[in-house]
Amino acid sequence: MNTDRDMGVATTRKTFAILEVLKEEEGLTITEITQRTDLTKSTVYRHLKTLSEMGYVIEQDDGFYIGLRLLEIGEKTRNREAGYTAAKRKVFELGKETDERALFFVEEELDGVYLHRYGSLSETMIGKRRPLHSLASGKVILAEWDDDKVDHYIAEKGLTEYTSNTTTDPDVLYEKLNQIRDQGYAVNNEEYMDGLCGVSVPVYTPDDELLGALGVFGPTSRFKDKYMRNDLVDQLWDKAGEVKVTIAYG
Repeated sequence: MNTDRDMGVATTRKTFAILEVLKEEEGLTITEITQRTDLTKSTVYRHLKTLSEMGYVIEQDDGFYIGLRLLEIGEKTRNREAGYTAAKRKVFELGKETDERALFFVEEELDGVYLHRYGSLSETMIGKRRPLHSLASGKVILAEWDDDKVDHYIAEKGLTEYTSNTTTDPDVLYEKLNQIRDQGYAVNNEEYMDGLCGVSVPVYTPDDELLGALGVFGPTSRFKDKYMRNDLVDQLWDKAGEVKVTIAYG
């Protein structure tokens, strides 16, 4: 029997359940956290006490908040790869030069993750997970995979429909991925959110390994096909190439 190990895992799950609740809505009381987690009040109290002592949660007059100690861990993750810092600079340059919202997107455990963003409410999106098949940056990543890995993604995650433009047919997705491989970029035409379009290109390391995807997105009123495929793609390729050079030569 693995009673001690199982208890340890259960305890860890409870700790993260509390952190997940506070991530969604800060300033909660012990009673409110209890209601949202289905944990007992005494359990929530014990976990909050430990988290507070370690600096991962802070208590203020109106309730509990995630502490800045977690920011240190998050920043460590965002700078884990040498190219991540270079990509961050290019996201900000791209955003300022185009006056559009820009992003750097990576894959983890079959999810797309915003690692860096520039634009409206950019910091609130850092770390958010998104489906790969419905975003330009996600499709860029899928296009780098072989068929077996794409099949695995479809089997594990499915092709959920978010708008009427979302690709939900595996055969259609494969056709789009082949097109992305040929042209070197991907476009999102309101496939995740109505009224929002985007374009993205792959970013490679000096060893030609995929680092992530660099993209720009905005409203359909401005993101017409010609603007995305002609104007923005060239700028994205330039910035992606600069990331690769920066990694190689500093």
